[in-house]
Amino acid sequence: MPAEVLSSTQQEARQGAQTYLDARLLQKSISPLQSTESFTIPVIDISPSFDASLQERKAVATQIRAACTNSGFFHITGHGISREAQDAVLDLAKRFVKNLDPDKKEALHVKHSEYFRGWEPSDYTFTNPSDRHVKGARPETKECFNWGYEEGLDPTGGDGHYCELDGAIGVTANVWPSEQDLPGFYGTVRQYYGEVLSLARHLFRLFALSLDLEESHFDSMVTHPSAIARLLYYPGQENPQPLDDSGEDKEVGLGAHTDYECFTILLCSSASGLEILSPENVWIPARGPTAPENGLIINVADFLMRWTNGFYRSTIHRVVNRTQHERYSVPFFFGVNNDTIIETIPSCVTPENPSRYPPIQAGEYVLERLKATASD
Repeated sequence: MPAEVLSSTQQEARQGAQTYLDARLLQKSISPLQSTESFTIPVIDISPSFDASLQERKAVATQIRAACTNSGFFHITGHGISREAQDAVLDLAKRFVKNLDPDKKEALHVKHSEYFRGWEPSDYTFTNPSDRHVKGARPETKECFNWGYEEGLDPTGGDGHYCELDGAIGVTANVWPSEQDLPGFYGTVRQYYGEVLSLARHLFRLFALSLDLEESHFDSMVTHPSAIARLLYYPGQENPQPLDDSGEDKEVGLGAHTDYECFTILLCSSASGLEILSPENVWIPARGPTAPENGLIINVADFLMRWTNGFYRSTIHRVVNRTQHERYSVPFFFGVNNDTIIETIPSCVTPENPSRYPPIQAGEYVLERLKATASD
């Protein structure tokens, strides 16, 4: 990798991303109690995109384009992920948190992993690194288990060329609870991960069409992708507070942030908690009255914003569980092959809108972002 790309990757991961986040969070917004009728979260039925008709796929891509140029956030239905796989992986998140002994969790602690794989307790990271410097900042309440791509989880079997975030080849980075400690853990992960990985590759073809690119434009970049997933748990609050503009939340599950990769596919339990920053800079609950029953949440992440020169917006979001009920979710962060260098798509650059982003190396960028969140 050229030295100038490595240098810009590290700088963009540590400074550029934080600058974007801080600028949005500091923007003046209207009160969240005022009318926000100008903003609605789109619901897109993608089932026609599995049709053989290119016209049908382009029609779905047009809806995706509209969502991505607004807030970068939308629900999808007709996605094909089985209800069985969804329920099983959400139950797995609960089993991991409730049933695995503390000493077994400690053995899987992310501090033992160069790539942040394994168990992550609430006090080990601040998702927004700036929160660590706030006087009296309380730890985020989330607890999670992280894993990444491996060929055994890929329904295609992979292409044999996977490399880790830092470019290392032949590394076994994932760690797993033993079958004795949590029976069926790996099998449940493999079933859900395989289904959502196939969906992610399909969605990326729709993203290509939405940008007036060839449908296969990204195909060669996702043959061994940086597809990181998490099992997340948010405890209920003892004294839940409604969303308002009167002050800061005391119990934050996950601080305000953007995701690092191309886009995120999120499965969550019925408990509320996810909030997004709308284009008017208003915090909006993601699971409002229009949220579909069997929908998945999609949000644009930093790679896609950079690739499109800011045309598609990376969604700023957070999690505040404003109920006494436990919340579980399974985000799937879909990126490209770790050895990909991301540069602005030429068609997104014009004399009036020159490229805003220097080239970055995909895996190193994600790794630097992860390092910035860690307490040590």
